[in-house]
Amino acid sequence: MGIMELFTPIAIAVLGSCVLFLFSQWKNLRGPPCIQGWIPWIGAGFEFGKAPLEFIEKARIKYGPVFTIFAMGNRMTFVTEEEGINVLLKSKHVDFELAVQNTLYHTGKMGTFNIHHFTGPLTEEFHHQLEGLGAYGTMDLNDFIRHLLYPATLNTLFMKGLFLADKRNAKEFYQHFKTYDEGFEYGSQLPGWLLRDWSKSKRWLLELFEKNIKDIKAHGSSGRSETVLQALLETVETEAHQYSSNCSLLMLWAALANATPIAFWTLGYILSHPDLHRTILESISSVFGTAGKDKIEVSEDDLKKLLLIKWCILESIRLRAPGIITRKVVQPVKILNYTVPSGDLLMLSPFWLHRNPKYFPEPESFKPERWKEANLDKYIFLDYFMAFGGGKFQCPGRWFALLEIQLCIILVLYKYECSLLDPLPKQSSLHLVGVPQPAGKCRIEYKKRA
Repeated sequence: MGIMELFTPIAIAVLGSCVLFLFSQWKNLRGPPCIQGWIPWIGAGFEFGKAPLEFIEKARIKYGPVFTIFAMGNRMTFVTEEEGINVLLKSKHVDFELAVQNTLYHTGKMGTFNIHHFTGPLTEEFHHQLEGLGAYGTMDLNDFIRHLLYPATLNTLFMKGLFLADKRNAKEFYQHFKTYDEGFEYGSQLPGWLLRDWSKSKRWLLELFEKNIKDIKAHGSSGRSETVLQALLETVETEAHQYSSNCSLLMLWAALANATPIAFWTLGYILSHPDLHRTILESISSVFGTAGKDKIEVSEDDLKKLLLIKWCILESIRLRAPGIITRKVVQPVKILNYTVPSGDLLMLSPFWLHRNPKYFPEPESFKPERWKEANLDKYIFLDYFMAFGGGKFQCPGRWFALLEIQLCIILVLYKYECSLLDPLPKQSSLHLVGVPQPAGKCRIEYKKRA
């Protein structure tokens, strides 16, 4: 009797597993080809995690324009051609907020109508940081960009002096943010005990915000102009006070994680193309006069005269776009001859879409002039440019990011003669979330113009 009592639950468990397996196979009969590996739950996770961008492209070549990858308990269906892209962006049966946490969307927006209010404060911050570089030097290009962008962005969006009060504090902040940024893709999905360094840095950053939330709010209520973070905290306060630090940290990551590598790639591409570099210097001189010592002010009209720099930024983003954008399938959708079941994550890789010669001729070439066709005056990008997402759920900070990188490049090239001491490295292929980082070192030499 005891044996039978033990056997019955085991038999039920085995039978249930068989039913679930057969059900998943039945779903796959109607669905796209599925790469699922042989390890339960993990599926193809190990191979996919080693080099996800290469894995996606190999799967596209082998299985066609629609395919599913099962990894870490998730079914991720990738689309690579027009019909699938239209479903991802326009179908009522796919959902953005279920694919990424609601907080990501509700952290506030910066629209096109007010973005140029940041031009003056950002310009002033960049002037201050450039003075700290001295008259001459060499530096790793990534560190050079961080030295300029981190304080300028933080002081403009958050509160001046909040993070970088002294060198020791700044160094500690840089180390923790770098750890948090590099581990964000996996740390946001896996238990904290699996990524101890990432969790430690996350706690440090959260505690930093918790200590300073009151000062940030007081700064906004004391008659000074309100920062973006203060506006965000007011919104959060109406919903739940306990989320203030989390939303602040999320905004910090969104402000720094992608702008820094894009500025790296943009300046690197410009300095790697001598004719382009020369043309940009001539255009800067035509707007601001002879480059050198003057502490120039940059207006909205000035930026419109320097569109080539914005084209270079957008072309850098096209070539170094984030790995994926995501929606959750809430009702089955038809794509080509396949039915994608509810529950799947429907995914698109801007990185590979931007390398499709059907949409971008000579896709591997850095060609800023292709952006002449975009209607940037009306804030319209090129067709099938998806680096900021698509449809109504695009990156809310895209215009601020473009502005700060454009100002940074203008002021660096105005004040300094710059050259690369190393070839521009290849990109890292390890991350799907965010802009790819350089896979190696690249030094910049700079000398203040006389």
